Amino acid sequence: MSTNTEAVNLDKEAGGGARELTGIYKTIAGSVAVLFSIFAIYTNGLSNIQEIYRNLIFLGLLLLLTFFFYPSGKKASNSRFTLPDYIFIGLSLAGIGYLLFNYSVIHVDRASQAITIDYVFAGITIIVLLEAARRAVGAFIPILCLITIAYALFGTYFPWIFGHAGFSLERLLYRLYMTTEGILGLTLSTASTFIVMFILFGAFLSVSGATQLFNDLALAIAGRRRGGPAQVAVLSSALTGSLSGSAVANVATTGTFTIPLMKSIGLKPKTAGAVEAAASTGGMIMPPIMGAAAFIMAGFLGISYTTVILAAIIPSFLYYIALIFAIDFEAKKLGLKGIAKENIPDVVKILKERGVLLIPILVVIGTLLAGKTALFAGFSGIGAVILASWIAKDKTSRITFRKTIQAFIDGGRGTIQVGIACAAIGIIICVVTMTGIGSTLAFNIVELTGGKLWLVLIVVMITCIVLSMGLPSTALYIVVAVTAAPALVAAGVAPIAAHFFVFWFGALSNITPPVALASYTAAGIARANAMQTSWEALRISLPGFIIPFMIAYNPILLLQPAQDGELLSVFSIAIVVITSTIGVYALASSLGNFLITRLALLERCLLFMGALLLIKPGLLTDAAGLVVCGLTILYHVLTHKKRSSYEVAA
Repeated sequence: MSTNTEAVNLDKEAGGGARELTGIYKTIAGSVAVLFSIFAIYTNGLSNIQEIYRNLIFLGLLLLLTFFFYPSGKKASNSRFTLPDYIFIGLSLAGIGYLLFNYSVIHVDRASQAITIDYVFAGITIIVLLEAARRAVGAFIPILCLITIAYALFGTYFPWIFGHAGFSLERLLYRLYMTTEGILGLTLSTASTFIVMFILFGAFLSVSGATQLFNDLALAIAGRRRGGPAQVAVLSSALTGSLSGSAVANVATTGTFTIPLMKSIGLKPKTAGAVEAAASTGGMIMPPIMGAAAFIMAGFLGISYTTVILAAIIPSFLYYIALIFAIDFEAKKLGLKGIAKENIPDVVKILKERGVLLIPILVVIGTLLAGKTALFAGFSGIGAVILASWIAKDKTSRITFRKTIQAFIDGGRGTIQVGIACAAIGIIICVVTMTGIGSTLAFNIVELTGGKLWLVLIVVMITCIVLSMGLPSTALYIVVAVTAAPALVAAGVAPIAAHFFVFWFGALSNITPPVALASYTAAGIARANAMQTSWEALRISLPGFIIPFMIAYNPILLLQPAQDGELLSVFSIAIVVITSTIGVYALASSLGNFLITRLALLERCLLFMGALLLIKPGLLTDAAGLVVCGLTILYHVLTHKKRSSYEVAA
């Protein structure tokens, strides 16, 4: 699949779909995308531009790209700009340009005293941003922003715990537009630095052919295993998703390759689509990029980016190993085979021709582990991709001038949804901060659940899935981090574990009915019923729903001490990983109703109970869980052998 197509698939994640411009319109939009990418590289590595001005220019270019590439509606032209586009482009330039040239006037010459014209341009910019968000991200974020604006203005009319004194329109506009607490705040700063650089890194990797390399390696490693194509889907989606971080784009990229393979060995279309959707969703929680949420999470928690990606290693491993277990049980149940040897790529040949394209990923991880900043890692990664592409024996991998331009265009297009979402959600964050509603909700969730952690976790889980439906990765994380994470922290969950919990369930909304975008995309490729595919994806990935509860109860899974001041040891980490792996294995077996043969009802119940015991940390619960699972598995194996011997004798 071409990189341009991948960019379009990414664009289609939440909004109404991106345009395929032609002629002069394509040239104009592409030129601005190239300018945007060059600006990002220049400001993040070659200049000392003030943050507020970098964010303003970044947002201005992003708004232009949005109105270039996203039509005003389904009936608008898909190949050229229309009148509404020109109007909003003009308003974008006016709103951003006014603040760009008057920011120092407002805050220095007028000592932060706004006048009427300031408020006018503030209103224009907010309206333009909400329209851009509607086009690129979908209606949910703009509606949520409008609700929060109304909440800030009319707080005195809200009942119960939601009431507050209210804020004037002027004060709200000032905070949203003229300070770094609103649309020009932390989330946009993160998008204009770390996120855009890693999106560009991914774009350069993509034009070098790394995506095809991932698919070939996955096929070579797992293709001949039982149900091999399904295992290939898991591996290739994990590798590709670790860079794209978009469940829908991941399905659209790897699914066109893996879904037909799965169907060819006998998997039903709905199951093939479900496996790909579940595997692709895991890409959002797979380091090093995690759908760009890792950068935002580091900013919210005030910790290093390296700490976040290290924390994600064990949970993402558990998610994918749970999928592999579930798929293996499914393959056993259906008696599926692997792919014929002659159809498996030669892994030695692949590595000889294009294996050096793996070096940039190692460079990024290595620079982060060495204590360098994420920006430095992003720059190093891009440089390593270009160098590796010229070292590779496969000449088609070389990044030429034409491919560089394509990478810049793909990088610009790939940043639209993330950047616009980050800017728009700045409105929500600002209102939450002004009104204090976040801490109020957190306190009352804990009170209503009686402080019982398991009940708080269930309530927050449902809240996260509902709030995240239809949102791209970065947007969904910010929404749940602001609204749901404080409740977990108030209930005693470690802050980093709380943020992983809410992000995890936000990500799983991609395969949770009724709004399961990854499942619907996979169903389209598989030519299966969308809702049936969604329910099948939910069934396959159910073991993964337990992992966030493990994280909440046991932060050692995030390489964090269980208690403040406690030192981590290799032994304690190893014990947690082993017991957790056994737990997800037992859960996958129980939910899949298969081990060596189909399970008896009592065996299923015992394995399920044993898995739940392994969730909660502690010597007693771990020992009990291991005993229950071990004895049940042993009983199943022995009775199966006994039945088999009787059958042979007969």
